[in-house]
Amino acid sequence: MALDPYKQLFRLPGVRTLLLVGLIARIPTTATGMALTLHVVNGLELGFGRAGLVTMASTVGMAIGSPLTGRFVDKHGLRPVLTITTCAQAAFWASAWALPYAALVVAAVVAGLLALPVFSVIRQCLAAIVPVEHRRAGFSLDSMLVELSYMAGPALAVAGMTTLGSGPTLTIIAVGLTGSGVALVVLNPPTRSAEELRAPAARVPRRRWFTPAFVALLGTVASATFVLTATELALVGTMEHTGQTAWIGLAVGIWCVYSLLGGFVYGGLSRGASPLALIAGMGLLTTPAALAGGDWRWLILALLPAGVLCAPSLSSTVDTVSRWVPAGARGEAMGFHGTALLVGGAISAPIAGAIIDAHGPAWAFVVAGLAGVAMVLVALPFWRRRPQPAAADDAPVAPTEPVVASS
Repeated sequence: MALDPYKQLFRLPGVRTLLLVGLIARIPTTATGMALTLHVVNGLELGFGRAGLVTMASTVGMAIGSPLTGRFVDKHGLRPVLTITTCAQAAFWASAWALPYAALVVAAVVAGLLALPVFSVIRQCLAAIVPVEHRRAGFSLDSMLVELSYMAGPALAVAGMTTLGSGPTLTIIAVGLTGSGVALVVLNPPTRSAEELRAPAARVPRRRWFTPAFVALLGTVASATFVLTATELALVGTMEHTGQTAWIGLAVGIWCVYSLLGGFVYGGLSRGASPLALIAGMGLLTTPAALAGGDWRWLILALLPAGVLCAPSLSSTVDTVSRWVPAGARGEAMGFHGTALLVGGAISAPIAGAIIDAHGPAWAFVVAGLAGVAMVLVALPFWRRRPQPAAADDAPVAPTEPVVASS
């Protein structure tokens, strides 16, 4: 591993600014789920069950809206989509604290449909401004920054809800999301490279890229977040069962550091690896955590091999999407990628919770790991018929926005 890939990445015009804006913009986005949950539990005093329904409503909206938003970005450009979604988020989060529960559920679905597409937009724009040979480093670094935002956002939401209460905290989130949207509108990063924009305009039929191989890729993306969500729940469940809850925050933080280190090393390698190999490896290396025993220090050590594969696994799937899908459909494809991430985590939580309640957290590690391996085996036959990497002349949509090269 060397630092040269990152040095070359940062020399590219616009990369540093895009990654910095992406990091800051994602923090309020990652705070929304925790803030909404605590608002229903503490602000409305309705308990975790009803809080789960609200977050589920928001997740369903985001899962449906993510590819739709990406498709609108492909057809109409970035600024119109960002303007609409920014206004929608500002309206919802500024008023959510005052809504009765039934209205909150309905509004959460709509807000999810019109969620600010920070994650998919940053990845789409990285694919546009970063040449293919530097994308592994770019997406690895982006994955590391996502990890940092998830470490900061929920923690800030908890701090705000416990010290300021629902009204001020949700209003601050509204301000943060509005600022994020405005920053992206002003920055207006390109969604296609200059070479892709010079290609002749043509429509891209969805059947051209939404192939069985692409669906298999989405399945492996979902399996990765299934493994990660179940692992986190099993880690927390183990520590609660053994009376070590005071150390949960530290343990989860160390696990996140494993992912950061893994992403940094992977981005600096001279060659990448298949998402199938990385996700299967993460799954296989998760199962031994079931044997770690009750001491959280041994447990977190047992999670080291799988932990270092977290960021590489996710960043490799983004890199694969950018290579497989023509530039004119990249936004929609990144939206489907985001939906797969949401679906994997949403399915994993109740399954892992039921296993922990019925059989103990050790079995949740086993099921999580084997589920990841099983999905890879299902995807393997389709993977062999994957499409050829998208070339620049595959870019089929006429330019809708100028190429911005900011640094």
